[in-house]
Amino acid sequence: MGKAKILVADDDTAMLAMLGNGLRSAGYEVITATNGEEALDLGRGQKPDLAVLDIRMPGIFGIEVARRLRESPGIDSIFLSAYSDKEVVELATREGAMSYLVKPVNPDQLIPAIEAALGRSADIRRLHEKEVLLTDTIKSNREISVAIGMYMEKFNTREQDAFFALRDYARSKSRKLVDLARQLVKGGEGRERLLKTIRRDRSTRTGGHQ
Repeated sequence: MGKAKILVADDDTAMLAMLGNGLRSAGYEVITATNGEEALDLGRGQKPDLAVLDIRMPGIFGIEVARRLRESPGIDSIFLSAYSDKEVVELATREGAMSYLVKPVNPDQLIPAIEAALGRSADIRRLHEKEVLLTDTIKSNREISVAIGMYMEKFNTREQDAFFALRDYARSKSRKLVDLARQLVKGGEGRERLLKTIRRDRSTRTGGHQ
């Protein structure tokens, strides 16, 4: 079990103590709050890996707390509620809920939801980091941008796939991506052959999936 930091917020102090103690026993670092304002302050100040929020808390509702924490500093949430009505579930889903559990909830029920949410959150974060890297790299150099466009047009593929095809091929040859891009942009008789070579290399790496 990882040592993830979990924020648990619920105005039911008995429920809060039970969940907090259970999660600590399972190896998590736990911070607790009894209302929305406190949860928001703790989330922004201590930056937990995940927030477990009761929806109907005094002050700021849990769904609003989750929305603000997701915007800054990028914390995902699981919701707890004594209600299971469709409108509340839909609203929680629209606000990015990683999971929605109907109370009463015990730690044995909560822990699998936490682990699944942490895994999904990590996957989403890695995808976002890849997208940022791609965007920054393309914007930083015109030749890279043009070379990616050539690959996309030649093989009718997505920008992200084209970027990784060129980057991985350059790495395999211990070359800089910009040098490979410059070679493609300059063209000549070898351009088509090089594009096809990069394509074959990409196909080999992905097992034939592009």
